[in-house]
Amino acid sequence: GMEPVGVYADEKEYKLGKGYTLREINGVRIAFIAFTKGMDGMTLPPGSEHCVNVLYNDYDSTYQSVNTARIHELLDAAEEANPDLTVVLLHWGSEYNDTISKSQERVLTILKNRGVDCVLGTHSHYVQKMEFDEEAGTFVAYSLGDFFGEADRGATNYSIILDIEITKDANAGITRVTDFSYTPIYTVREGEAVGNRDRRVVRIEKALEAYHNNFLDKVTDATAAGMEKAMTRIPQRMATDMEVTCPECKKDVEVYVITASGSDKTLVSDKKCRCGYVLTAGTKVSDYD
Repeated sequence: GMEPVGVYADEKEYKLGKGYTLREINGVRIAFIAFTKGMDGMTLPPGSEHCVNVLYNDYDSTYQSVNTARIHELLDAAEEANPDLTVVLLHWGSEYNDTISKSQERVLTILKNRGVDCVLGTHSHYVQKMEFDEEAGTFVAYSLGDFFGEADRGATNYSIILDIEITKDANAGITRVTDFSYTPIYTVREGEAVGNRDRRVVRIEKALEAYHNNFLDKVTDATAAGMEKAMTRIPQRMATDMEVTCPECKKDVEVYVITASGSDKTLVSDKKCRCGYVLTAGTKVSDYD
């Protein structure tokens, strides 16, 4: 079954769990710590202050006062378990808003300074910026989007399944995030597929393949068009844009890259120059200097 992370039935359960979850996966010990920005205006009753890992002191109002002491407390507890890698799961940011707030930046600075290896965010309902620092071996996703939801607003009907590669060098005693990939997905609502009235989550590439091959349960024309748009928008949302020089015609081309402080930036999608040359996903910005 699924194990909850960051929430406890009572103080006794919290003390047993110490605020984090530790799992050994293929010989790699990973500590998971989850925080939420709030609980829809509700407050924790007296005596149950540790039942939810809250990210802010003012978690029931403005979400401006970062609960620094709580963050350090849980990171300290996890460090005592000597994990190879620490993953922090954050329910943060504003719904239906792409703006990264100053309080989010403060939280991320704390986590980076404490050596957290991977930060995975949710709550905005959108796919948002991601940062892979190949040199440091760290990864940050501000928001993965909705895996399955109402999908009734623009950009909430598509998101990603994220795969992170973790490499452990037992001789050097170092464990790092060494790569990542993703699968674009789409929430197909009732009536958006021929002969199928159920809401479901599909892999966009497979669904478009079925559409173009005229499968019986293919999505509608309008939904296919939405999926095509999503395939363009997802890498744009994940990345930041910048200009590089086309090797063929020597003109500037706008590309989308995953920001990677301290390491070379990587293109997240193919980009065709006006001259016809294709700058391919996975190549480095330095390849076009």
